[in-house]
Amino acid sequence: MHSENSCKSLNMAEMPVITWMKLDNAAKIYPAARSRRSPGVFRLSMELTENIDADILFSALERTLKRLPGFSQRLQRGLFWYYLEHQDNTPPIQKDSNNPCVYLDTKASKDFMFRVRIYGRRIAVEFFHALTDGTGGMCFLKTLTAEYLTLKYDVSIPRSDEILDCSAAPIEGELEDSFLKFARPIRKSRKEQTAYHIRGTREEIGIINITTGIMSVHEINAKAKEYSATVNEFLTSVLIMAIYNVQQNEMSAQKRNKPVKVSIPINLRKYYPSRTLRNFASYVNLGIDPTLGRYTLEEIIKIVKHTMGLEAAEKVLNAKMSTNVSAEENKIIRAMPLFLKNPIMKSIHYLAGDRYNSTTLSNLGMIKLCDEMACYVDRIGFMLGAGQNPVACSCVSFKDTLCFNFSRTIIEPVVEQNFFTLLVKMGIHIKIESNQR
Repeated sequence: MHSENSCKSLNMAEMPVITWMKLDNAAKIYPAARSRRSPGVFRLSMELTENIDADILFSALERTLKRLPGFSQRLQRGLFWYYLEHQDNTPPIQKDSNNPCVYLDTKASKDFMFRVRIYGRRIAVEFFHALTDGTGGMCFLKTLTAEYLTLKYDVSIPRSDEILDCSAAPIEGELEDSFLKFARPIRKSRKEQTAYHIRGTREEIGIINITTGIMSVHEINAKAKEYSATVNEFLTSVLIMAIYNVQQNEMSAQKRNKPVKVSIPINLRKYYPSRTLRNFASYVNLGIDPTLGRYTLEEIIKIVKHTMGLEAAEKVLNAKMSTNVSAEENKIIRAMPLFLKNPIMKSIHYLAGDRYNSTTLSNLGMIKLCDEMACYVDRIGFMLGAGQNPVACSCVSFKDTLCFNFSRTIIEPVVEQNFFTLLVKMGIHIKIESNQR
């Protein structure tokens, strides 16, 4: 994350006690839109070299929350908006589940908006998206794991902007709503063509099928370079091709002609000097129009590369962000009581969200750890809970391991089968793991 001179550290005695906070601009939609089917939860994990000691991890969690008070929040209903209220206790360490990323049971987590789970050598943290995004969540997990390793092994781990020093005071900028700070008086229509949606037999609520393909970063890099693409452009294009292959088996001509689009989250900290650990991301929808004819992978990669260049430009992303901020500041919406706002916001989430994409692919990229910490970590994982669309994708890389994850709430594994088959035919070696029965 970028440094920001205006974000100063304060002595603990001087740090104001923040008893409540407004939800950030992106977070406001999640309490209204979430449901058992679409819980708005994502998961980050680290697999260590030895089994986790739950008592030591609990002590590390206590210390981490003192350094990161923005995570010590419960969600409360106000008259006009939901808001966050600080709490001083610590959530329990939970045993991991075969069905991750399901609806966050606030009773089990003592009203916290995240849960810490362990299984064998794995530490996993599952966050409700109203609290943070992938960058903020990864900072939390890195800090928690570093604190655990320090307590367990008495190892000295260098601290930074991404692995925080738990003996230091919190930083004001970490609690900032950067959307409000960097928005400009400019607007952009949210309207797009509706996308093709993957169909299948819905699982019972609470059941999520997880399929993870583990592959070599070196192999994927080499293959992407063959197509003059980045890893993200290459994987996005293969995913579009996989969905396109599924789509072309549809009986309905109308469904076969719908655009195939993948939503790619964009970390806005790359564009602005923000240190916030709350939500600060936008997205671009990239895809193809099947009415124009058959597509090759080479053609899809060119489309993805050039569309990303256009849509991920700072001015375009700012216009999209500013449109959302202006909607929040609308006088009529602000004056509307929460019980009237909720159904409207839920409709907006559907009409301007999953309706315009076939799936999501969130890539956290290469995670780097200092040598003192990396020697204790074997693997890093990242997964999204499924939303209204029944398939969601995520990936993360660490050392020479790239983990590409599918989260699916339908029985049929057609998209991941197509995706991994395409990669294998290109010579990529893949190990598949699954929680499926």
